[in-house]
Amino acid sequence: MSPTAVLVGAPGAGKSTVGRRVAERLGVSFVDTDHLIQEEFGQSIADMFVECGEPEFRAREERVVLKALTEEHGIVALGGGAIMSERTRTALASQVVVWLKVDVPDAAARVGLNQARPLLLGNVRGKLGQLLAQRTPLYEEVATITVDTAGRNVRQVTSSVLAAIHP
Repeated sequence: MSPTAVLVGAPGAGKSTVGRRVAERLGVSFVDTDHLIQEEFGQSIADMFVECGEPEFRAREERVVLKALTEEHGIVALGGGAIMSERTRTALASQVVVWLKVDVPDAAARVGLNQARPLLLGNVRGKLGQLLAQRTPLYEEVATITVDTAGRNVRQVTSSVLAAIHP
């Protein structure tokens, strides 16, 4: 059995917040793969980036994501960079994938100066712009549903996701 839906998107798109609310409304479980990674390896993602480097973190992330895509039955939220893995993108081809599309100003406002996001340290807006430029084609590739979050609150985005996955 596979997840009801998988949420993808850039940091600040609202994957965890919206995912929890969608899961509650549908009466299913919710998992955030970033949380699963931290539980499995016993350290924060920021610490993994520092101690192991991004390539090792991405390898760990890929293993956890592939497992979640085969074992979880509710709503699964992926970390913003999980779609960088070709194996992950291939596994997503058989899933209902909701891309929470966010623009740089909204993402920057939501992320702020969050120290738990190692790829965004420093110039948050500039780095988000780079990440979006790099990852948008990959989000588009895996998405079966796109929900634009620009200028919308959590309730509105949640309603749009629910309508799209459970018409």
